[in-house]
Amino acid sequence: MTSQRIGRLAVLAALPLAALTVTASPPAVAAEDTPAFQIDLEQLNDTGSKGTALVSLRGDEMTVWIKSEGLVPGQPSAQHLHGSTEGRDFQCPDASADKNGDGVLDNTEATVHYGDINIALTVSGDTDAATSGLAVDRMPVADEEGKVTYKRTIKVGEDVVEKIKDLHIVQHGIDRNDNDKYDFEGAGKSELDPKLPQEATAPANCGVVKGAAVGSVPVGGIETGGEAGTGGTAWGTAIGGAGAASVAAAGVVMIARRRMASRGVAVVKAGGAE
Repeated sequence: MTSQRIGRLAVLAALPLAALTVTASPPAVAAEDTPAFQIDLEQLNDTGSKGTALVSLRGDEMTVWIKSEGLVPGQPSAQHLHGSTEGRDFQCPDASADKNGDGVLDNTEATVHYGDINIALTVSGDTDAATSGLAVDRMPVADEEGKVTYKRTIKVGEDVVEKIKDLHIVQHGIDRNDNDKYDFEGAGKSELDPKLPQEATAPANCGVVKGAAVGSVPVGGIETGGEAGTGGTAWGTAIGGAGAASVAAAGVVMIARRRMASRGVAVVKAGGAE
């Protein structure tokens, strides 16, 4: 290796990682003190909706990213963390959960399988299930292509921190009569609130934490599952190229240091010698 190339590698290795990242990267979800969990969202009610979510924890703060599609364009999509913090095994339902046979899996039928709301994933204001579960005015609105991108950091209780693997994400909102809006003609009134159309509250997709063990108290319900690489929108798309840039930069630095060390070249970190 020429002295000129060695010099370039020394300069690269000395740069702080932040300097190699073009844009601000997401939180360091790979850090030991920041566990992260992936959730692949799969369609319910034949919506074709799918997506990927990432949930990370830092102390009592939970950050949720969601990138999904196949929702009703221009309409709010109610979304929540459902499940149990008491070890109960709630999972995502399938079409067989439509017990009244009306062709719509409503929220009451689905709740038997995926559990009650634990946290309302609103864009602003409180996230309490009782006060914000149906706060459609504070839920993310799908764009003209039916896509939703969401990120929010929320303070949570110790029960959520300890049982995060038993919780999962559900997004709501369907368009049964294909007119690109929620109305009472599509599926009638919501069983949760007669002032709302059924289309606004019926589940559009659901996903469980990948790799999570089932809860300790079986409840019933059918897990839709979803193996790695199927059904979900690529997470890299959701967080942009910044995260990939950070990983790539870290790899470049590591390779440079290894090459230099193998040739007896001193590697200098920002802030001191190695």
